[in-house]
Amino acid sequence: MLITSYNPTELGDTLIAILRPDTADQKIETHQNVTRISDTATGETLGYNFFEVSKTLGKLDVNGQVKLTETQVDQLNKLLTATNFEPDLVLDTADKFVVGYVESAEAHPKSDHLLVTKTQVGEGESLQIVSGSPNMQADILVVVAKVGAMMPDGLIIWPGELRGIESDGMIVSGRELQLPNAPQRPGALILPADYQKVGEPFDFDRAQGLFTA
Repeated sequence: MLITSYNPTELGDTLIAILRPDTADQKIETHQNVTRISDTATGETLGYNFFEVSKTLGKLDVNGQVKLTETQVDQLNKLLTATNFEPDLVLDTADKFVVGYVESAEAHPKSDHLLVTKTQVGEGESLQIVSGSPNMQADILVVVAKVGAMMPDGLIIWPGELRGIESDGMIVSGRELQLPNAPQRPGALILPADYQKVGEPFDFDRAQGLFTA
């Protein structure tokens, strides 16, 4: 997993790289212009802060999530080596927002409003996703934020549990995707049945016209 973001207005010339979810006990080490955050118990890297990153990657004309190239990841790994850290960044090019098909939606055993869905996301892969959307049902086409997705508001989707039931991803709304004119109320974005094929990367450009004012 490699999720990177850049917000020069709030954080200056700093690239944030996230590899794993936060843990309760963390170790923080800074070598020159790189800070590593790791899990104290396991030693695994949770993330890095790369300060003055433009010296390594050049100017980043981005405000939000950064889609790094293989070359840029290699440059950052070389910087890690030069600052006496392990070069443990691995490029992640997998699509994180995809078209999904809700195959089934069953009542959650410990909730009167949550549903446990089996949602196809392409290539024979189905995910168990717990949803609280009031319009959730079987046999609909939806948008799935897979594990590792960064939502427009900065929320990162990790594996989790809702009232004791495993949930691997999120079925999202137009509001959560910040689509123009999307209803500002809870409810999954239900796509037209022929909108895109299941498993395809969700077409954000096309989706700008999904809702009318």
